[in-house]
Amino acid sequence: MHKNSKIKPDRLALNPVTDKTVLCRLAALKAMSVKDLKSEWEKLMGTSAPNNSRAFLQFRIAYRLQELAYGGPDRDTRRMLDLLADEVEGIGKRKLQITDPRNPVTGTRLIREWDGVENTVTVLKDGYDWQGRKFKSLSAVAFAITGTRWNGYRFFGMRERKREAA
Repeated sequence: MHKNSKIKPDRLALNPVTDKTVLCRLAALKAMSVKDLKSEWEKLMGTSAPNNSRAFLQFRIAYRLQELAYGGPDRDTRRMLDLLADEVEGIGKRKLQITDPRNPVTGTRLIREWDGVENTVTVLKDGYDWQGRKFKSLSAVAFAITGTRWNGYRFFGMRERKREAA
């Protein structure tokens, strides 16, 4: 609901009736009073509104309307968000570590030549080993090797390839 936001047709559902209904409901939010927004919140969320901030209510109700019409985040995305929230809040109930799917299997050796020197990095369970030094990220290893900030995955040739157009 930002001023410069534009809904692109390719992002809408395949049902034009649903799209039109959702767009009308989103547009109506701007004209609602805070009292009306709080009432809409109660209908959609099943609880009383947490505050009187018009912007907060509009954004959250708009998200919920779209979520109900088009579906919310998938199971993996919800799980990742829950893990991130736990990490931010310092909750250690879950011992699962958030891992980047680009990370290679523990024990993998990454080899990269830089300035005529072959550099070998070993993937550890909780980081990377280069020349007997432990690093938390490939970017830190790349910086140690080059003295320049690099995306570690790009430096070691592991960035995801863009999908070819069908």
